[in-house]
Amino acid sequence: MRNIVVVGLQWGDEGKGKIVDWLAEKADVVVRFQGGQNAGHTIKTSNQTFKLSQLPSGILRPGKIGVIGSGVVLDPFSLIREIENIEEKGISITPKNLVIAENTSLLLPIHIEMDRIREERLGKGKIGTTGKGIGPAYEDRVGRRAVKVGDLKDANDLSKALDKLVNHHNILRKGLGVSKTRTEELFQQLNKIAPLISGYAKSTWWISQNLTKTGKMVLFEGAQGTFLDIDHGTYPFVTSSSTVAGNAATGSAVGPRDLGFVLGICKAYQTRVGEGPFPTELFDDDGTTLAAKGHEFGTVTGRPRRCGWIDIPMVKMACTLSGVDGIALMKMDVLDEFDEVKIGIGYRLGEKQMDHLPYQISQQEILEPIYETHPGWRQSTSGIRNKEDLPTNAVNYIKRLEYLIGCPIMLVSNSPLREDTIIYSQQMNNYFDNLPK
Repeated sequence: MRNIVVVGLQWGDEGKGKIVDWLAEKADVVVRFQGGQNAGHTIKTSNQTFKLSQLPSGILRPGKIGVIGSGVVLDPFSLIREIENIEEKGISITPKNLVIAENTSLLLPIHIEMDRIREERLGKGKIGTTGKGIGPAYEDRVGRRAVKVGDLKDANDLSKALDKLVNHHNILRKGLGVSKTRTEELFQQLNKIAPLISGYAKSTWWISQNLTKTGKMVLFEGAQGTFLDIDHGTYPFVTSSSTVAGNAATGSAVGPRDLGFVLGICKAYQTRVGEGPFPTELFDDDGTTLAAKGHEFGTVTGRPRRCGWIDIPMVKMACTLSGVDGIALMKMDVLDEFDEVKIGIGYRLGEKQMDHLPYQISQQEILEPIYETHPGWRQSTSGIRNKEDLPTNAVNYIKRLEYLIGCPIMLVSNSPLREDTIIYSQQMNNYFDNLPK
């Protein structure tokens, strides 16, 4: 099977955008299958830096088709701005290289307002959302009152869908002591931009079927990470969609048999944005060094990321949940300056030792990590493009991670540049060599 699913194995920000962009050279189509404008994928070429939120990362490659799948909640206003920003850098976006599933739910200003109002009311108990309206938009999708991309094609359909949505929100807003939203204003805003969005809207399940039949290579791009998954993450400090590989089928309108190879993206250490437990989080100079060297600030929000050592039980669980075939290990160069590097191999919960993350948040918050300590390599790996040129201790670190996780590391990234990606495993080479021409 030539298709590839790319998913994050931690709390997002693992570097999925770079790997999707790198893999897109081989692919024909790149599909975003979940999330929304809360995603932040940064791609750095030799002379430009691109920051994408809703556009599939493969859109930067000439001759590739980008698809926004029905598993996404789409902010049409934000998408227009994103397209304009990309086009200013010389990338043309047209209905020939961008397709939006017509049954994709829209994320509207009222969702953003509701998200921020509720976070403010929660106070110290806040979730730590990006404030981009993702949760409320998914709620309306599940509540069967969402406005869909296809509704933009007909003013009557749009008006009816908006009435249902706004009536529901105004009941909530009244209870929260917030002024009502006027359907007419929102209708005029959407009707104005409708021609800019609806031209991209198509039936993606039909397109997917034809792509599969003709043997095109499809790259399925996930957003966020496994432990922000609505079902399997550190609930309730999670996003509102399923981030694991299985959701690539639902969110892209393909059958599970068509997903193919699953590539998990994992930092050589660990980060998290927002609230929630983080067993290996560091509050010392090592944490500060990771944040500074890794430029750990959110692409979308600009918020500083919490940093810590890699957590093996979590990564193993993520690999199991998505059926990961291989791992891309990101940001190895961030560890270059350390005399010692640590690997979290388990936890202590009081007197008890654990080799897996417990479900209860109350337990997750008081876990003490158990570490292995390994010698650092104290030399730059940035820009290395051949496995043989890596320092011995860096290779030993990678080997130890492979053994502990029980999954092969197939790619190693040691800079933001797309070219600085090492094909670490012969299995990955074989995979590319065996792709149908």
